[in-house]
Amino acid sequence: MSAVKDKLWLLLVGLLAALSSLQHGCDAAYPYYGTKIGSLTRLHHGVSGDVYAVDSRTIFIKKFNYDGEAPAAYFYVGNTARPSNEGASRLRDERGGTASLTRRYRNKDITLSLPEGKTLRDVKWFSVWCDEFAVNFGDVAIPSTLDFPRPQKIGALRGVHGVSSDNIVIVDAQTLLVPNFSYDGEAPDAKFWVGRGQRPTADGLRIPDENGKENPLRRYDRKTIVLTLPEDLTIFDIGHFGVWCEAFTVDFGHVRLPEGLNVPPSLKMLGISPQSKLNCEVLYDDLAFEVRWAVAGESIVVQLVAKLEPNNYMAFGISPNKNISQMIGADAAVAWVDPETGNGFAQDYFLEGKSQCSGGRGACPDIKIVPNTNSVRLLNAAMVNGYSIVTYQRSLSATDNLDLPISVSEAESVVWAIGPLNDFREVSFHTYYNKHLHPIEFGRQPKWNCPLPEGAKPGSSSSSAEQEEEVTQISSTGGAGYPPAGRPSIEPDEEFYENSPQALKRTTPAQAPQRRQETLSTQRRPVPTPRPVSSNGAWDIPAIQCHEPEDGVFYAQMGPTGGKHGYPAITGHVGWGISWYINGLLIPEIHVVRGKTYTFVVEGGNNPDIPAKYHPFYISDDPVGGYEHKREEEKKAVRIFAGVHRSRSGQVTPTGVGRLCNWTPDVDGPPADDYQSFGAYQRTLTLKCDAGEPGVISWTPDRNTPDTVYYHCFTHRYLGWKIHVHDSCDSFGDGLGAASERHELRQAAPVREDYAAESSIRHETKMGSALLRLSRRAY
Repeated sequence: MSAVKDKLWLLLVGLLAALSSLQHGCDAAYPYYGTKIGSLTRLHHGVSGDVYAVDSRTIFIKKFNYDGEAPAAYFYVGNTARPSNEGASRLRDERGGTASLTRRYRNKDITLSLPEGKTLRDVKWFSVWCDEFAVNFGDVAIPSTLDFPRPQKIGALRGVHGVSSDNIVIVDAQTLLVPNFSYDGEAPDAKFWVGRGQRPTADGLRIPDENGKENPLRRYDRKTIVLTLPEDLTIFDIGHFGVWCEAFTVDFGHVRLPEGLNVPPSLKMLGISPQSKLNCEVLYDDLAFEVRWAVAGESIVVQLVAKLEPNNYMAFGISPNKNISQMIGADAAVAWVDPETGNGFAQDYFLEGKSQCSGGRGACPDIKIVPNTNSVRLLNAAMVNGYSIVTYQRSLSATDNLDLPISVSEAESVVWAIGPLNDFREVSFHTYYNKHLHPIEFGRQPKWNCPLPEGAKPGSSSSSAEQEEEVTQISSTGGAGYPPAGRPSIEPDEEFYENSPQALKRTTPAQAPQRRQETLSTQRRPVPTPRPVSSNGAWDIPAIQCHEPEDGVFYAQMGPTGGKHGYPAITGHVGWGISWYINGLLIPEIHVVRGKTYTFVVEGGNNPDIPAKYHPFYISDDPVGGYEHKREEEKKAVRIFAGVHRSRSGQVTPTGVGRLCNWTPDVDGPPADDYQSFGAYQRTLTLKCDAGEPGVISWTPDRNTPDTVYYHCFTHRYLGWKIHVHDSCDSFGDGLGAASERHELRQAAPVREDYAAESSIRHETKMGSALLRLSRRAY
């Protein structure tokens, strides 16, 4: 494993403490395990041990003993007068298991969590109980007056050089959370500093920053950071924390630590390695997409990590159906890091439908549907050697009608996706996603199912500061039983999107791929906003010339964007995964002549209640489209030439509405990216149409029509392309043109004999002729 992973490992500290700021006395000599509840009574089967309250929901047993010979022994808590399994709650064991205790424990330190919704205030005893013989093997009483440890909030930093923060949280005996920390970065030798007494002095001790380094502090602008005291140093050993200029012995700002803080012990003090407190699962092996999480009281902290191309997002959320990983209706967080600024983003999304967000319908940020409903809080973000790393927090419960609760008592079906952001920094249709059911048990005992840094042992959370060389060779693992990632498939009741690159089958643990080494390309593509995406490798789509078709009839239908070589390469904009097809061609440039009447037979969908099946066709001078959901000031700047009706009051209604027809590829065929030409790809498409009649638009460009206009969808952005308007065909010269003026070529796609480059076919027909008959047969 490379040094890249070692550096990423440091970021786990941020996730760990971010969770601790929400989750978790005090004569605290080291070692410290929390508040002692008492010792287990020694009744049967050698049960013994000292029981501590770590926090409101966590019990630590020091030197637990049990001979393992009883047939049905379990850990229980209850609120009856005496231990019993009647009305009591069974605990999972220290590994998260639910089976009986059949193994032997000898002076074992174990940590147990109470069931969801219960705290130590809700129970009166803890016991090792045998169900089969209804026998108590050993118990300890939990007093109602128990003052269990919890995070403590202290004062805020205020000082010179812009040093400030919100109130600092002592997360545990070795962890400090400093919310919204600021410092101008202009001093030569500023360090985070602790020491005895009430004020900083030169006799204090520097502590590492949030990345584990002791370098002079850089500039911070309201950044929430987590700091860990080194080695065996605890908050009980110090009297203050602040920012200190070591070279000039100047106090830039500090805060006193009150004595006798009743805070939880750190994981290290409990003998738990930092990563063992966190959970991790691999979501998509090829892009090193991982989800890491930890439950923190009533919240959950999630960290998403992936090797993304620039301007791509990663999304992770909860399915509305516990038995299916279902995108529609899911509650997801969409996260990304801007590669140019390094700024991170995490947004709460509701996936109302499989279409781009328009008017609060489709895959939308919650705040686009209902104001002030963003339930995701960004905690930290970083871009490290091509890895996007975003940490966020959300409540386990649903805080509004657009959220779904997260259970910690049973498995949840999750959804995830990776895809490009559009020009509005909203999700475009995903490139990769989980095709099959993917359950995750969020409340399980922490388990790390992701690759470890090279040479790292469980329990190691640090790495050398020098190991920061950029390495593109990384190790990836799918993990036994992980469902494979897929590309969108075609379903009869949904709009068409890009087809699957191969037939994807459910993977069983025995079939899971072995770990393999892959070199991931680090080539960066230009970001669409403000610069366009790369046009390398754009398919050469033949333009529709001004003299064809002779009858001036165009058929406008929906179809796939054509992967990397199609819509994004031709237009320079990120599409949604669907595009207009005109006479069977993917977004061809159309040449027309002023004074001639043209007819567009529109088959883009006619059901406004399903945004994914509703694409009214219109022509305007706006290169973006989506007129319906523009702001009023934006609408005033747009001239519409065809496809709408204006009422006397000025209300604009689309008229380019008809049944839905989709050019649909073979789901078992190769992906669009593998085809060298659109002609070869075009021959894999089949036209499928809903019942109903097409819509019809007539348009006669005149002298007031600009030389370049655009055909688009009235409700969605970036589905169409250009129309060139000429005074006559003669003024157009030889009448030859192409769909894109860009002719840069990328490395040729692999060519197979069964789909070598072929010319494209224009379906030039009259209304009611061959193509319309083909449409009816396709249905």
